[in-house]
Amino acid sequence: MFITKLRQIYRGYPIAIVVFLSTGLSVGMTQYAFGEFAGPLKEQFGWSQTQLNLSLAFSFISGLCAPFVGTLSDRIGIRPVMFGSILIIAIGFLMRPFITELWHWYLFSALVYTGFPGATVLPGGKMVGLWFPRTRGRMMGAVMAGNNFGGITMPPLAAAIIVVFNWQTAYVVFGVIMGALAVMALFVIVEDEKKVESEMKRTGRGDQAQIARAAAQAGVTLKQALRNRNFWLVTVGLVAATFTYQGVLTQLRQHFEESGFTPAMATTAVSTIAGMGIFSKLAFGRASEKITARIATILSIGLQMVGVLIIAQVDASHLLWLGIFVFGLGFGGLGALALLVVQEMFGMKEFGGIMGIMQVGMIASGTGAPMMAGAIHDSSGSFDSAFLIVAAIFVVGIAALALARPIETERM
Repeated sequence: MFITKLRQIYRGYPIAIVVFLSTGLSVGMTQYAFGEFAGPLKEQFGWSQTQLNLSLAFSFISGLCAPFVGTLSDRIGIRPVMFGSILIIAIGFLMRPFITELWHWYLFSALVYTGFPGATVLPGGKMVGLWFPRTRGRMMGAVMAGNNFGGITMPPLAAAIIVVFNWQTAYVVFGVIMGALAVMALFVIVEDEKKVESEMKRTGRGDQAQIARAAAQAGVTLKQALRNRNFWLVTVGLVAATFTYQGVLTQLRQHFEESGFTPAMATTAVSTIAGMGIFSKLAFGRASEKITARIATILSIGLQMVGVLIIAQVDASHLLWLGIFVFGLGFGGLGALALLVVQEMFGMKEFGGIMGIMQVGMIASGTGAPMMAGAIHDSSGSFDSAFLIVAAIFVVGIAALALARPIETERM
């Protein structure tokens, strides 16, 4: 009876769960939990904040790899790309306990970021659009809430392991988890259009099969996108928005402690932002179906801008929690909206290639933001000025997205 019920489950759901875990655990372990390792690493090796943050700047590797990985996923499929990418991240974590020099830390950080495009952005964009064409916005929100699941669970997991054992053991645990997930992806992910259509018919979703097929073929090519000003406006908007990841998120754990929170409260604050992101992604995902993903993204960035301004200006108080709430409300939606706005503006036809090229532009945020934050902190003893600069960059992103419009293929 139980096996029979399992077979009745729409296959899109276990696929969505694997994508949820792939993006969530990758982001949770690398970005949300970064602050948990910062203290032990600086204490053991004597590194400065700038030196430590420079490892975050190696996210430029993701940008360089993204066009190749995106095009590869368009040609051979996302399943082998996901498997290889998650496995690379697992190896990067498993090798970190063996570091003895700063360049070792950078090398294995670069390895982790090499796996990011194929483990985070591309699976969500590919699988949700294919398996859930009618409810793409809300399902994208649910799947990309994996980021927040990772943010809620991975910092406390890392903190607990570090207290009981050490930071090396924490990275071994992370590596083993990611290795198991890579194997799971290999067996669960399916993207063959005929199998998708067959599964939809089997589970009473036959009316969505035509929608899915049309959506997979709709949109512009990469060459068409590159010749259109709207591609560059969206790229500027999303690059500006993604300054929040390496310029704000990875610094918050330390900033909260320096602002007067206890270490436990600082970890709780970061986990609170992650938890709020689940609601935010679901809300913004649904809103994107009503007000468009572009407008929803503008609202998301605007909330983050207000939240960052508050966080930069106040210490441990009720106002700081207000900043945490406002920032978390906007921050959570961005992970889903970035994918939805690209699909909305350019379609699914060559989503992998288009998204890959955009991620090259995100080298500016992935590399520049942590270096800026680290340098400002080392010189001033605070992240406040860095957060104010990021807030100004958010304004540029809002303006660019406000000017952008979907590309009309018939005019190409």
